[in-house]
Amino acid sequence: MPMPAEVRLGEGKLLIDASFSIRMNGYSDQKLQAAASRLTTRISRQTGIPITGGDRPVLTIECRAAAPETPRLGEDESYQLDITPKTAHLSAHAVTGALRGMETFSQLIVPGADSFFVPALHIEDRPRFAWRGLMLDVARHWMPTPVILRNLDAMAAVKLNVLHWHLSDDQGFRVESQRFPKLQELGSDGNYYTQAEIRRVVAYAGERGIRVVPEFDIPGHATSWLAAYPELGSAPGPFRIERKWGIFEPTLDPTREDVYAFLGAFFGEVAGLFPDEYVHIGGDEVLDNEWRSNAAIQQFCRRNGLRSSVELHAYFNRKLQKLLEKHGKKMMGWDEVLSPALEPGVVIQSWRGQQSLADAARKGYRGVLSFGYYLNYLKPAAFHYQVDPLGDAAKELDGAQAALITGGEACMWAEYITEETIDSRLWPRAAAIAERLWSPATVTDADSMYNRLGIVSRWLEYTGVRHRSDYQPLLDRLAGTRATPELLALADAVEALGLNERQVARHYSSFVPLNRLVDAARPESERIREIGNLVNRLLADPSQHRPEAEEIRLLFSQWSLNNELLQPLLESNFLLKELEPLSANLSRTGNIGLQALQYLASGVPAPPDWVAKEKQELSEMEESKAEVVLAAVRPVRALVEGISKPSAGIAGGRGFADK
Repeated sequence: MPMPAEVRLGEGKLLIDASFSIRMNGYSDQKLQAAASRLTTRISRQTGIPITGGDRPVLTIECRAAAPETPRLGEDESYQLDITPKTAHLSAHAVTGALRGMETFSQLIVPGADSFFVPALHIEDRPRFAWRGLMLDVARHWMPTPVILRNLDAMAAVKLNVLHWHLSDDQGFRVESQRFPKLQELGSDGNYYTQAEIRRVVAYAGERGIRVVPEFDIPGHATSWLAAYPELGSAPGPFRIERKWGIFEPTLDPTREDVYAFLGAFFGEVAGLFPDEYVHIGGDEVLDNEWRSNAAIQQFCRRNGLRSSVELHAYFNRKLQKLLEKHGKKMMGWDEVLSPALEPGVVIQSWRGQQSLADAARKGYRGVLSFGYYLNYLKPAAFHYQVDPLGDAAKELDGAQAALITGGEACMWAEYITEETIDSRLWPRAAAIAERLWSPATVTDADSMYNRLGIVSRWLEYTGVRHRSDYQPLLDRLAGTRATPELLALADAVEALGLNERQVARHYSSFVPLNRLVDAARPESERIREIGNLVNRLLADPSQHRPEAEEIRLLFSQWSLNNELLQPLLESNFLLKELEPLSANLSRTGNIGLQALQYLASGVPAPPDWVAKEKQELSEMEESKAEVVLAAVRPVRALVEGISKPSAGIAGGRGFADK
């Protein structure tokens, strides 16, 4: 995952054991050698086998050219992988393609009857889109450098190639500036990346073929700038970094030359830290209250023929574009920066929809889609998977215009995540978006995606991300001791709510601990999806799926008893007390499921009044509590609906109780 462009299975398999070794043919450099060393280390971690190497190479890598000195948009990432029972051969024109092929090879390793192996096959692979990114917000909640590094490894594993680093917002300014040190001194609470750390991240990403595009959000979302340098503002201040979430009024003054002199000096410093050709200037959600109430700004607008705040914002963006060009940079911004006066070369990142992206392409601007890829909403992987940068809105574009849509970016905004929970909010769902951006447009089967996603989720842990391994410790902390089986059962049966629901559920700020069940719970319950699949198979033919029926019955029985067993812990723990109604509903859901199984076993459709009553109760129990939703309702509802239909595999009394 992502699914390669072309795959042909062969006969047999290539064994992977302690003698695994890699040989280079053709071009080789430090980047390629380091990647080969990382691959060997990961294979050892995947298999638990100390790799000692052997005389005969298992994998030969043939590369013909170097990658660019720093990753750049549109470089050759294609590769070919051939595996026979005797050897594996990976060929690529450039080093970056070899990096992508090595990740594919690692994913193919599985345990067999006698040893680990990779299947014999032929792969030809290339990306569909050149821009495949992940936006990480480190302004609202601080993310230390190790968090960034481990997620770069996971990004490389699924062939994402752009880290969009959101480094400033109202709640924090996260970069050390030597020219303007008050930015980090007064705008960060002491949590910022030193210039040495930034260079380390950029180098680490570059070794993995990942570009780093920094974002400094202006002229709105600028409170952290103004906390340090209030003289840049459209109002007199004073300013303090924000502790709550939302859209705030402080903005830079777009009418004063001293503001542009400051920005020019700052971005000159930034240009030396980030070698990528693009700098993201944000430009979104600019409130114009301060502009409209400032007499000097309004006078400037009248003098320069700027008839609205929209035109004033466009004036700011044009000036900023010129400043960036002086330092060899191109400008990137959210939808709101798009205006007729911008020069070509700007990249528009669309958070408002595919139509906005198509409009930008029609006007000659490159575009990147993020609408539909906001992971902080905690939507299912299937939701993100069906969103395509070249969707319906792009169908009316001609070929040249459609080519300007260069890809997409998953976005992780940090209002409701911390360094403990970010991995679980990113992975494995980001891998589904990675596939959408890499694989052919015809790869759309959500069932296939989920079957592979479960495997890839476990494999991603070998890269260093902790979306799975942190789950138990977070629940242990909630329990105050090792989490009981009953607490685990409840956690596995729920799904956390995302941004839209949490922001209205209670008053959050950066001071509110994120240490409740909603923070430990997963966005999408793998266990519930598994049970849902079992229910579907059982309903299709009850007489042929007795093991599935027994597994479902055991789980429903556990749910039905869970509340009584969990009560002592709920009653004695202030963090868990809010879960009492949820726990009661899980047990009631289990009871309904057991009754439904009894009807299915009898081969007789359930009475309509019983079905209607239980469906209503299930709907009520699915309403969110403690900022989670009881996902366990879904397979039970499917079962209740299935047994009410004679056509659902139970016609003619084909139950399973008599077997």
